[in-house]
Order: sequence, then structure tokens, then C-alpha cells
Amino acid sequence: MGLDNGATQEIRKEIVRWFEVSLAVELLRNLVSRRATVLYPFKDREKVHVPEGLRGRLTFNRQLCIGCGMCFRVCPSETVEMIEDEKGKRPRFYLDRCTHCQQCEDVCPTKAIGLTQQFENFGFDRKEMTLE
Repeated sequence: MGLDNGATQEIRKEIVRWFEVSLAVELLRNLVSRRATVLYPFKDREKVHVPEGLRGRLTFNRQLCIGCGMCFRVCPSETVEMIEDEKGKRPRFYLDRCTHCQQCEDVCPTKAIGLTQQFENFGFDRKEMTLE
């Protein structure tokens, strides 16, 4: 009851032909339609929609910090390291480790830590990714 080899080959050729035609139609449709994405890093930078409430780059205000260490205790990714300086203890943030969970901002009693809407977080050296 099986198909002979010639009939099977014909069915395969018909399927391949159908896929080729459908791919060509899709290609032509996309060539004449508008672009679906934004050329982000090079052009259209201002067109990038930043949603309200985006948890972006970390900010730190040393004048408000009392050195309590709460940010250090709650950080799940070990972004925060407590160091000693002339004013006492304070946090150092390694931004390349940050998961933007916002726990440090939530527990800070003086609101010295914040998250901005700046989503570009890059550096060519690890020192550039440190916030003190």
C-alpha cells in the first residue's frame, strides 16, 4: 500500500516548490513594507520608547548616605560593597553586576540611592562601571 519511489519524489518536489514560492512572496512583501525595527544605536535614538517606571542606571548621593549598610544586606547580586572613607562607611556599586531589582532603593532610609530611566549601561573598563 506504499507509494512508489517516483510518486514520493514528485510529492517532495511539489512541497519544495510550494515553500520556495511562499518564501519569495514573503520576501517581496517585506521589501516594500515599512521597517519593523528602529536603527537604534546609529539613528532614531530619540524614537526609542522608554516606558514609565523603567529601572535603569543606578544613582547615588553621598551627602544623603548615612552608611547604614542596608543596601549591602539586601542586594541579591552582590553589587554593593561597603568601604570606609573620610566620612565613614559608604557603599561602592559595581554596575556591571546590578540586576536593577530596586531593592537597594526601596530599603534606603534616606533615599540616597535611586534608579534613573537611562537604559544604556556600558563601559570599556570595569572602573567605568563602578559608582562611588
